Amino acid sequence: MEHRTLGRSGLSSSALGLGCMGMSDLYGPADEQTGIATIHAALDAGVTLLDTGDFYGMGHNEMLIRDALRTIGSGSRDKVQLSVKFGAMRDAGGNWIGMDNRPAAVKNFLAYTLRRLGADHIDIYRPARLDPSVPIEDTVGAIAEEIKAGRVRHIGLSEVGADTLRRAHAVHPITDLQIEYSLISRGIEKDILPTCRELGIGITAYGVLSRGLISGHWDPSRKLAANDFRSHSPRFSADNLAHNLALIDVLRSIAADKEATPAQVAIAWVLAQGSDIVPLVGARRPERLAESLGALKLVLTRQDLARIEEAIPANAAAGERYAAHSMAHLDSEK
Repeated sequence: MEHRTLGRSGLSSSALGLGCMGMSDLYGPADEQTGIATIHAALDAGVTLLDTGDFYGMGHNEMLIRDALRTIGSGSRDKVQLSVKFGAMRDAGGNWIGMDNRPAAVKNFLAYTLRRLGADHIDIYRPARLDPSVPIEDTVGAIAEEIKAGRVRHIGLSEVGADTLRRAHAVHPITDLQIEYSLISRGIEKDILPTCRELGIGITAYGVLSRGLISGHWDPSRKLAANDFRSHSPRFSADNLAHNLALIDVLRSIAADKEATPAQVAIAWVLAQGSDIVPLVGARRPERLAESLGALKLVLTRQDLARIEEAIPANAAAGERYAAHSMAHLDSEK
């Protein structure tokens, strides 16, 4: 397994991380034992970075990771970096009811996360979104106190803009920014990515396959479950879906030349954008994980990258990456 260092923090991670959200939430029905098997397969392959959020399945995802780590024996915790997001609040029906990044809330969320994960520390702890009512300096300062106490090792951020990055980094070094980055979601390239590189902040890129849209596996006739958030995503709407699926024809062509899959080409493209970028793959089954890991062996030449850029330039996708109410909460889009 290739490793990459997240910014100037010194934190070494596997070149691909595993995003565990879909094993518990937001992508329709999921099987718990299959999720655990996928985590085991990832660890066996050398994946060290597991990403979750305390609101994924309202605690279920953390407990699933706990169970997966327990079943592989003692010492497993030291081989894994746990990245956890906090702050998003939900009611008993699973509805989203706001953000809470107050210092007291940071300490409360962390205490519950440690209990659910059965862990004594979190490797990277981050607010899931910016809380407009709380200065980022206060939130980062509270996490920094937990670092001093030994309960957190590194501070991360998620979906924030360049100005917020600078303000946060002035309080305590930020290890990485978790943000959507793929062939059809390239908004970070103008200001955010250069700022991260200037400050020595790594990128953990989620949505590298755009929730399956550019994986080569998406069936346009697929019926989505009511609890699958893609059913409300503009890029999957009837008006935009055909356009977006047509974008990956070049990925199919390159994949055929290299005996690979379109998903592997899409992941390899993200890997090729810099050694400070660690893609998070959201595989929910071992076979999809194995496919994603195959991207590590795929070498894209300058000619390949030029073909992809010509066929899928920035802003080529139809539709925003989230519905309007969710886009309004993204500091990274302001």
